[in-house]
Amino acid sequence: MRRGVVLLLVVAFAAGVVFGLSGCAGRKPTEEPVVEPEVSEETDALTGEDIPLPDVDDTVFVEPLSPEFENIHFEFDRYDIRPVDEPILESIASWLEQHEDVKVLIEGHCDERGTNEYNMALGEQRALAARRYLVSLGVEAQRLSTISYGEERPLDPRSTEEAWAKNRRAHFTVSD
Repeated sequence: MRRGVVLLLVVAFAAGVVFGLSGCAGRKPTEEPVVEPEVSEETDALTGEDIPLPDVDDTVFVEPLSPEFENIHFEFDRYDIRPVDEPILESIASWLEQHEDVKVLIEGHCDERGTNEYNMALGEQRALAARRYLVSLGVEAQRLSTISYGEERPLDPRSTEEAWAKNRRAHFTVSD
C-alpha cells in the first residue's frame, strides 16, 4: 500500500511538472503598457453635489514632499470630515493655491472590517468627501482626482483598534 501511495505521488508530481512547463512553452512576454486604475465617477445620488470630474489623463502621481499633505482620518463606518482634519485640508488647499500646476490624487482607504465591495464604496466616499471639502475651499475640481483602494493598502496590517484607526484615511499624492 505504501509503495502505491509513493508511486501515485511521483506520477502526480511528474504530471504537474509537464503540465506547468507545457503552459509556458509558447508564450512570449507581453509589452503592453500598465493600465492605471480607473478614476472614480461621482454621481448626484452618492454625493448630493454636481462637481465635474476631470478627464482621465496620463498624469503620474508621486508622494508629496510638502508636510501639508498629511493623511486625514475617519471614524468607523463614516466618511464625514472630522473637525480635527479641517486644518490639514485647509493647509493642502493653501499649498495648492501657491502651486497651480499641481494635480492631486485623493486615495480613499478603509480598515479590514467589512466586505471588499463595501470597503471599496466607503473608500470612494471618503476620497470624495475630501475632494468636496477642497473644492469648497477654492481648489479647482479638475485638479482633483479620486480613487478607492478599500482595505487593500493598509498602513498597519495588524487587527487592532489602533491599526484600524490608522487605515481609515484619505491619502494625497501629487503630480510631478
